[in-house]
Amino acid sequence: MIKVENVTKKYGNYVAVDNMNFEIKEGEIVGFLGPNGAGKTTTMSMITGFIEPTSGKIEINGYNVSKKAKKAKREIGYMPETTPLYSELTPKEFVRYMAELKGVSRKVKKEEVQRVIKAVNIEDVQNKLIRNLSRGYKQRVSLAGALVGNPKVLILDEPTVGLDPKQVTQIRNLIKSLGKDHTVILSSHILSEVSQICEKVIIINKGKLVAIDTPENLEDKTAQENMLIVTVEDQENKINDVVKEIPEIKDIKLIKELPDGTKRYSISSVENKDIRKDIFSNFAKNEITIFELKKAEATLEDAFIGLIDSQKIEKEKTKKEIKQEKQEEKERIKEEKKKEKQAKKESKAEKNKKEGGDK
Repeated sequence: MIKVENVTKKYGNYVAVDNMNFEIKEGEIVGFLGPNGAGKTTTMSMITGFIEPTSGKIEINGYNVSKKAKKAKREIGYMPETTPLYSELTPKEFVRYMAELKGVSRKVKKEEVQRVIKAVNIEDVQNKLIRNLSRGYKQRVSLAGALVGNPKVLILDEPTVGLDPKQVTQIRNLIKSLGKDHTVILSSHILSEVSQICEKVIIINKGKLVAIDTPENLEDKTAQENMLIVTVEDQENKINDVVKEIPEIKDIKLIKELPDGTKRYSISSVENKDIRKDIFSNFAKNEITIFELKKAEATLEDAFIGLIDSQKIEKEKTKKEIKQEKQEEKERIKEEKKKEKQAKKESKAEKNKKEGGDK
């Protein structure tokens, strides 16, 4: 459905997107993640055809965005983060206007406008001025503008930003339902939201693709093996001595002292060994009361931070290696010049000695 092949975008010497490659299949809901300045908006703008890549190719449902722009754009509905609406129009007038811009046939325009209004649940405000609507309703109107014309691809940039918890839940449920009939790209800084809605996640940083996988796989890769979280009541502070009785435990760390007097610890153990029974048995024997015991779970946020940080470390490592290589090269050239100078000096001395002998 969407193919991004070797796409690069440069602004002068600045590389905003660097040789990006990924593919999104029909019907997928994909989270598009990255820190500020990562190149997300630039990439989405290139997919929509708003800006052209410096090099590479983007296809939407088989249409090259650069060469067959009109056909490709008909396949796309775009909801920008800023929700650019005409405040003097009503939602119904705005959706009708968007239908005209997208070339929806006159024969079906009226039915299409009502279909979209019903789909995003703005029927009760369709004849009110947009400027008088709440932020949540404005988000829905903007989404209606993206949906009209029934595009196969929906690109939603921060669709829940600024909404209250109830509105966020409503928009999330709406996006999930849209995934049944559309391919959806969702950009969001709320990683729990992406984890709940999306089947696949694309993470980029500094214009480069960092990861592309399911939220579950990314979380599993980040999870620390055999890490337990335990909350206990330990009035005599025996826990550090008690855990020594369980040889499989590698480390124990105090996470937090809670207001009720209990303490929360992280306990790591050797691989392929479940020590929960041993913990229950030994703690009970030593009168340490367990209030909670659970396996540590990694979140998409943990995966995101880990991947971004590892890329940063790798980049710093690369810079250090380049610097070291340059220094080594500098020393090598210096040593060669020194040897060359010494060789010339020795050659001159040998020549003078020979000339002296001849005389």
